[in-house]
Amino acid sequence: MALSEISRGVRLLLGQIRRCGSGVASKHTARCLSQAAARPEPTPEENEAVSPNFVNRNPRNLEQMALAVKDRGWKTTWPHQQFYHRLMFSRSQHHVTAEVFSCTSPVPVLSCSTKEWAVKKELASTSCVAACQAVGEVLAHRCHQAGITRMVYRAIPWTYRSEAVQAFRAAMKQGGVILSEPRRKYIGT
Repeated sequence: MALSEISRGVRLLLGQIRRCGSGVASKHTARCLSQAAARPEPTPEENEAVSPNFVNRNPRNLEQMALAVKDRGWKTTWPHQQFYHRLMFSRSQHHVTAEVFSCTSPVPVLSCSTKEWAVKKELASTSCVAACQAVGEVLAHRCHQAGITRMVYRAIPWTYRSEAVQAFRAAMKQGGVILSEPRRKYIGT
């Protein structure tokens, strides 16, 4: 194997010497010898060939086209399990928290809370309507940074009409997040 590599190198060197000319006194001889051998031009058929195998390297591509499978879950479970991303908003006596969950993981993908120092230091109170609006604005910005623009938000029915929840929803919508997902498309085979 080493012998074939050496003979290949010698052949390339001889080819370069022939190309640059036979005169040793030429001023371009050293430059010509240091250049690599020219590669043959690819034929048009090689450039236009399309691989028959395609690998999708974007895991969220089918989700964004509404073709990915949504887990339906049981009809009696609440909140329903048919989503790609779900937004959960909760208020306690002291803090406001919002989390975005993926359908594949019980761990939040994104979250924002008034427990975070960067949010808390800008607010007078961590549980008022202004805090809900601030959490909505920050979470909408984080969603855009992560590339999540659509998600399902189902508020608990008896808290949906509260001023704090409405301020949170308005801040998310103003941030450019759509609080509904497209219906899943079924493609017949």
